[in-house]
Amino acid sequence: MTNWYNQDIEALFEAIVALRSREECFAFFSDLCTVTELQAISQRLHVARLLREGASYSEITAKTGVSAATISRVSRCLEYGEGGYDLVLSRLSGEAETK
Repeated sequence: MTNWYNQDIEALFEAIVALRSREECFAFFSDLCTVTELQAISQRLHVARLLREGASYSEITAKTGVSAATISRVSRCLEYGEGGYDLVLSRLSGEAETK
């Protein structure tokens, strides 16, 4: 784990894992995050999906309005991160897991 991981973050992750439906997710994240924070998080997931599909930075900016810096950050996570984007995107698309 990274050096920013602590008991509060562990508790947050446990809370997220405890959610059982989209409705529960909506209620929890609506209370937890601002609309701007939710939009930023969802945009990053959209950027990750587009990058996996082979879209260029300019195509992604045109479709999403995000900056090249955000696209670059997501790209680095896809390349060097913990594999979270790939895990979620694979599950959402129904791809077979390799583990």
